[in-house]
Amino acid sequence: MGAPFDYTYIFSYFPKLLSTLGMTLLIVGGSLLVGMIVSFFIALPRLYRIPVLNTLARVYVSFFRGTPILIQLFLFYYGLPEILKLAHVDISKAPVVVFVILTYGLHTGAFMSETIRASVTAVDRGQVEAAYAVGMGGYQAFTRIVLPQALAIAIPVFSNLVIALLKDTSLAFTLGVMEMTGKAETLGSLTQHFIEAYISLALIYLAVSLTLERLLLIAERRLLRHEQPDAAGHRRFRLQRKSSYRHMVASIDSGKGGAEA
Repeated sequence: MGAPFDYTYIFSYFPKLLSTLGMTLLIVGGSLLVGMIVSFFIALPRLYRIPVLNTLARVYVSFFRGTPILIQLFLFYYGLPEILKLAHVDISKAPVVVFVILTYGLHTGAFMSETIRASVTAVDRGQVEAAYAVGMGGYQAFTRIVLPQALAIAIPVFSNLVIALLKDTSLAFTLGVMEMTGKAETLGSLTQHFIEAYISLALIYLAVSLTLERLLLIAERRLLRHEQPDAAGHRRFRLQRKSSYRHMVASIDSGKGGAEA
């Protein structure tokens, strides 16, 4: 049993936990960067149905969507160095945070690739054909017609992924990374005020999540400004899509769950 509850510890833990917020945000930022790069190369074979690569991409997505992130952390931290030793490559002395960012990046990339694939295919093909008809090339059609709409569709799903990634970083302490959850665990062990430490931790996570959610909501509204009513009460010009924006967002199946069918 811990020490009797004392609410003053909640406030005294805030600065100590905030000192490790930078490590948490480093994991989130690094993982998003790795995930974006990986998701691009995973989504392309699936969009263009490239033989062999399409199958490998499906296996990759199914593995990272269908296995717990904690198991993936252990596999990469303990298993990857042993596998690379067979090729005479020693990464056993690499910082633990490198394995954490790599694992979270690959994990996030699987979900982001599905978001990219669903967002691009949600844009009406007729718009691309119309762009070709007025003389646009493939690159121009993608950057001027497809990409803006795909980004607007993907932003709400991307927001969910970012918030989920922020919360998933709490598992990094199982490998010894001193991020916020690891710090809270240490403070609780030293003072035996575990409940106060976890309350402080929950409030910080909540504040960061709400901040990220707000920033991503601003980005979403900016991308969808062409769909907002103008000052006169009329709707601005809106490119036609296969169905309504909200319906398409609801139809994107990239939420965290089981393996892909």
